[in-house]
Order: sequence, then structure tokens, then C-alpha cells
Amino acid sequence: MAMRLIRHSYRICFTAHPLTVRSITTKASAPPTASTPSAIPCQPKRLRCTEVDENGDVTVRYISAKKTELTTRYGLVPRDIRKIELSTLSHIGIRPSTVLIHLFHLKVLVQRDRALIFDDATSPTSREAFLRDIGEAIKQRNAALAEVACERKEDETYAQPQATFEFLAIEAVLSSVVTELEGELAAVRHPADRVLASLEDDVDRRVLLNLFGLSGRATWIAAQAELVLGAVEDVLDWDDSLAALYLTEKADPNALAKTVDDDLTAAESLLGSYYNALNEIVQEAQSLVSSIRNTQESASAILDANRNSLMLLDLKYRMGTLGLASGSFFSAFYGMNISNYIVDYNWAFPGVCGTSAVLAVIATCYGSSVLRKLMRVRMEGHRDARSLVSGRWSKTMK
Repeated sequence: MAMRLIRHSYRICFTAHPLTVRSITTKASAPPTASTPSAIPCQPKRLRCTEVDENGDVTVRYISAKKTELTTRYGLVPRDIRKIELSTLSHIGIRPSTVLIHLFHLKVLVQRDRALIFDDATSPTSREAFLRDIGEAIKQRNAALAEVACERKEDETYAQPQATFEFLAIEAVLSSVVTELEGELAAVRHPADRVLASLEDDVDRRVLLNLFGLSGRATWIAAQAELVLGAVEDVLDWDDSLAALYLTEKADPNALAKTVDDDLTAAESLLGSYYNALNEIVQEAQSLVSSIRNTQESASAILDANRNSLMLLDLKYRMGTLGLASGSFFSAFYGMNISNYIVDYNWAFPGVCGTSAVLAVIATCYGSSVLRKLMRVRMEGHRDARSLVSGRWSKTMK
């Protein structure tokens, strides 16, 4: 009863004096347990990025991985965020103010005045190559512009889309990807050539296992190069995609945005040159994979032939052993320690030896003939089977 009164007064206090009840509940509250939810909100995931601006300044920063912030700040769509975090396939996504590029090990978000490299999804080698290429391109552009300004001459070259930052960034991405693919292919081609040369003289088990590992690596490089080539080809095939690459002109209110009816030679020539380079890499990788597979098939055929030869030799020895066993089986009756009347004759020993030898020869010849029949390829049977199949096919067609 006392507990009920206390609870009732507690409820009255709660409605009348909230401040007092807050202090009372703080003192009487139980210690937090593992099942008590934390009042601290979870921090959103942050992506580590390396940012390069149009002046070539490089800074490392962290951006929020929230879909709302990425979509509003960088003009992306929710599926682009999923590609940034999880996708491993090469693609080029073009948005109104952003170009999202994922080629090989490089994930870059390009805008008209900056480029963001996602460090978590990009290999260090690709990031360094991209930063080096874009830094050199920006320096060359700035030096040329300074020279033109000093001479007070108008140079129309730098008014073309090649000088805009987005084209410099796209070219740096393609250049670094091509360089890395060539390096990966060279790292596989040189040891593969040595292994292929060594297998021409002798088939070694260790060398063959090494070739199997190189075959898997070369196949992976060829597949990655084909994915990169397909991503570039998808942009080249559509004029709308080429026109959407001109981010600077779309952002300039005084300039007209590029359309499919305008001259898109700059973007097409840029992507076309790297498309040819990527196509050569794909052809070389496929040629290397084909050579490795042909060598593997040849080595497998040689090993199969050697294994068949060993099996054939074993069967020949077995046939000879069968013949000796047949001869010794007959002579064993002569040598048994039992009473027999054959030993009393002078011709007994040579007769038994001759009979045993004849039986051994007959058994060996019979086994060899059976073995030759098994080895023989009966072309007549194959021809009969083909004629039977062709006859059935003709009846079916009728």
C-alpha cells in the first residue's frame, strides 16, 4: 500500500513540478545497461578524398557519405553513390554538373573547377599517376596562358574545350588508366614470355603451375581492359554524352550549352585517341591469353601422351608377365614333389620346357593382339555413326 501511495504522489509531482521530478529521476535512475540505447547519434560515414582545384592545388579532405548531401552538393543521383561505395565495374556517369568516372582502380568525380579522387576506392598508384598527370597539364596550360598574356596576343587554342579543367581532368584519368594497364600487362607479359620459351624445350611441372597463375592474371587484365574500353565506347557512341562533357559552357550563363548539333570534335578526338590506346591493350592482352592457353593445351597434350605411353608400357609388361605366368603354371606341375612318371623319360625336361615356352609365347601374343585392338582407332565405326546420324537428320528434315 505504501508503494502505491508513493507512486501516486510521484505522478502528481510529475504533472505539477517537472523540474523537481527531473532531479528526482536523475538521482533514482538506474545505471545504463548494454540494452539501453545510446542517446548519442551515430556519426555518418565519411569518405576520404583528395581534391584538385583548377589552379592545381591539392588538398585532402573528408566529405559526408550521406545520400542527401552528395546528391545536392555534387549533382549526383542515389545510384551513383552506390557505385562509388560498392561497384567494381568501370563506367562513366555524366550528370548536369558532374562527371563520375570509375575506370580500373580510379574513382574520380570531375566538375568544371575541381576534381575529387576517392582515396578509399582508388589504389595509391592510380592516385599518384592522376595527380602527376593533371598537375603537369595545369602547369602547361598556365604557362601557355602567361606567355600569351605577356605577348598580348589572342590565342584561340585555349578558348577551346581542351583547356577547360574538366577536359584536363578526364585526359589525366584516361592517361593514368592507360599507363597502369600497360604496366600491369608488361608485368605479366615478360614472365609469361620466359615461361613460354622454357616450355618449348622441356615441360616442367613447376613452370607449368607458374604458367597457370600467369594465365589467370592475364585473363583478369584483359577483362578489366575490356570493361574500360566499353565504358569509353559508351560515351563515344552517343552525341548527347559527348555534349554533356562540356561542363564549363553549361555553367557559364553567357555561353550556350553544347548540343548534338554543335562541333564535338574536341571531346570525340580526346576519347577517340585513348579508345585506340585501350583497344591496343585489349588486343595485346587477348593475344597473350591466347598464347598461354595454346601452350597450356599443348603441354596438356604432351603430358597426356606421356601418361598414355607409360600406361601402354605398363600394359605391355603385364602381358609379358601374363605369358611367363602361363608358362610357369604348366611347368609347376612338372616340378611338384609328387609321384609322376614323366621324369623317367629323357625327353621329359626339354618337353616341359618347350611346352612352357610355347604357352608363354601364345599368352603374350594374345595379350598383345588384344592391346593393339584397343589402341586401334576404327575409322569405319566413326563413318558408320556419321552416316547413321546424317540419315536420321535427312529423315527429320523430310
